[in-house]
Amino acid sequence: MGLEEDIEEIREEISNTPYNKSTEAHIGRLKAKLAEMKEKLENQSSAGGGQGYAVEKTGDATVALVGFPSVGKSTLINALTNADSETGEYEFTTLNVNPGMLKYKGANIQILDVPGLIEGAAGGRGGGKEVLSVVRTADLVVFMLSVFEIDRYERLQTELYNNKIRLDTSPPSLSINKKGKGGINVTKSDSVELDEETIKGVLREHGFVNAEVTLRGETTIDELIDGIMKNRVYLPSIVTVNKADLIDKDYLPTVEENLREVGLDPAEVTFISAEAEKGLDALKEEMWEALGLIRIYMDKPGRGVDYEEPLILREGDTIDDAIHELGAKLDERFRFARVSGPSAKHDEQQVGRDHVLKDEDVLRIIAQR
Repeated sequence: MGLEEDIEEIREEISNTPYNKSTEAHIGRLKAKLAEMKEKLENQSSAGGGQGYAVEKTGDATVALVGFPSVGKSTLINALTNADSETGEYEFTTLNVNPGMLKYKGANIQILDVPGLIEGAAGGRGGGKEVLSVVRTADLVVFMLSVFEIDRYERLQTELYNNKIRLDTSPPSLSINKKGKGGINVTKSDSVELDEETIKGVLREHGFVNAEVTLRGETTIDELIDGIMKNRVYLPSIVTVNKADLIDKDYLPTVEENLREVGLDPAEVTFISAEAEKGLDALKEEMWEALGLIRIYMDKPGRGVDYEEPLILREGDTIDDAIHELGAKLDERFRFARVSGPSAKHDEQQVGRDHVLKDEDVLRIIAQR
């Protein structure tokens, strides 16, 4: 119990210390120490092993449905995919991770119906660590809320945060290069408000003695620690509200206000009824957009353009990424490509490996024989 008591003492000291410029460095060291202790405690508790959830990632992308028990995840995955997940009106219907495949716009999107989370999941309650380990492997988190329990959104966010999942943000722009001597030298951009001594103190708590450190952008102490720890996962998320068909129109303003209270814009939330299969087309489109998938129609020699089974890539991908998806042999034989569509200046534009593709481009690869 010694380590757990030490963690609680540090938490209490952080909560009782007002944050300002004079206390920033002290709080930074405390938070860095707390992160190291929590990591040590987690390693100790997991040393004995335990049953996890092994789910093979397949398809073009993976989505994790996250919600408390009995919110309707199993009903939704059955409506969206070819899965056959048990449903029921009682808690903990789903006891294993159940994958299904959604076919949408030519893409195969794997959806994982994970066991319902409960409070304390990140600490191991209800097999929560095993569940959350599956969520960490996904490409997108879909929070599923009941229209009558919007307040649970914040608790779900907390559980994911405590399991090192960072949502809708990017890793800090941090570079650390160890050196043999000279202490810690910090270079930071004008947008970094953290004091240099705060940055050095956090690094020392994590075992750095001599290093060249570069930090850019608006970065908090917690974000700095995340960047140092290097075991955080950064994922996009969207929110869907289920059982929308059960509310009266008069109750809708209350639902919208409940959403605003937990930081959600009602206009950006997808209302559905998994049971009645309403709103599912909108949810599919939201997932597609959040995943950043694009369709590339291949112009195949002698067969024309294949519009039925596009090559699925991500926004920002290039010809080089497409080549790697198509196979190593083509990589060796590649000469140039011709592109028609949104990314091209004109039809049949000749491009090289670094050309950035866009959704619904038509691509023809010219290769050596």
